[in-house]
Amino acid sequence: MDLSNLKAPEPNQKKAKRIGRGQGSGRGSHTVGKGHNGQRARSGFKERFWFEGGQMPLQRRVPKWGFNNRFRREYVAVNVGTIDLFLEADKLEDPSISLEDLIEAGLAGKGDLVKLLGDGEIETSITIEVHKASKSARKKVEDAGGSIVFVEN
Repeated sequence: MDLSNLKAPEPNQKKAKRIGRGQGSGRGSHTVGKGHNGQRARSGFKERFWFEGGQMPLQRRVPKWGFNNRFRREYVAVNVGTIDLFLEADKLEDPSISLEDLIEAGLAGKGDLVKLLGDGEIETSITIEVHKASKSARKKVEDAGGSIVFVEN
């Protein structure tokens, strides 16, 4: 036995019904198996997958709300108190903290924009690199003797 002797199994040997080939075929010249007049009976009809038979479509039934600003910039919030906890746990180096240090410590992800917020207290004098900072965070870091360096976005 070789590939030239193979035959298709029984179900695959059925011939396709030829429509529109006269009354004797069983699918003759009148409606040709498409029922009576209507959109689906016409030649060239193609039903789009979202079409619901004239019923109000889902994308029009579901209520719309809100607004998505394409130009919004999302910042990762890092609190002053969190920085102090990480300094006490020796997960950050004391004198200056860069964005890379924050990423290594797990406070921010690679490519994230970081904003320093003023929740908590800090006693250590540090220099920290961030993209933005709140007024209260600036005050707390400067009162502790540190400074904030702003990085370009």
